Amino acid sequence: MKTLYLLRHAKSSWDNPNFSDFQRPLNERGEKAAPLMGKTMRDSEFLPQTIISSPAERAKQTAFLVKKAADLDAEIRFDQRIYGAATSEILEIASELDDGFASALLVGHNPTFENAVRVLTGRFETMPTASLAVIDLEISDWSEIAPGSGRLREFLRPKQL
Repeated sequence: MKTLYLLRHAKSSWDNPNFSDFQRPLNERGEKAAPLMGKTMRDSEFLPQTIISSPAERAKQTAFLVKKAADLDAEIRFDQRIYGAATSEILEIASELDDGFASALLVGHNPTFENAVRVLTGRFETMPTASLAVIDLEISDWSEIAPGSGRLREFLRPKQL
């Protein structure tokens, strides 16, 4: 069995009109929510062995803040495909993971992550910023990931913590 964690980036700032969507950083609320989710992950023993993030600024900041707050040893890698990805691309990225990893955290964007949860588990959950889906996959190799191969174990929203 493998575990896939899908984390939507924390709340971003729209304050600077000169920033492109890709460049938008976290706002104050996002800078508080990301470490809260990291601490919750640590306390819940949701400890991914690798982290793959969108390279968009808000996702990168979220990944670093979560990693620090959760005290994870996992390396953070960036995959351009996550930014603007279709759900099929998220599954493709997961399918390419090293089978030595029992768990992985992907940090990215909506509506793709909401759709990925639905496609993998058959459940629809709204995914506000900094939400985390914990999906248990009934697979032994990441290459086996497919629609319907997962079960939603937990769904965490910052406002509920």
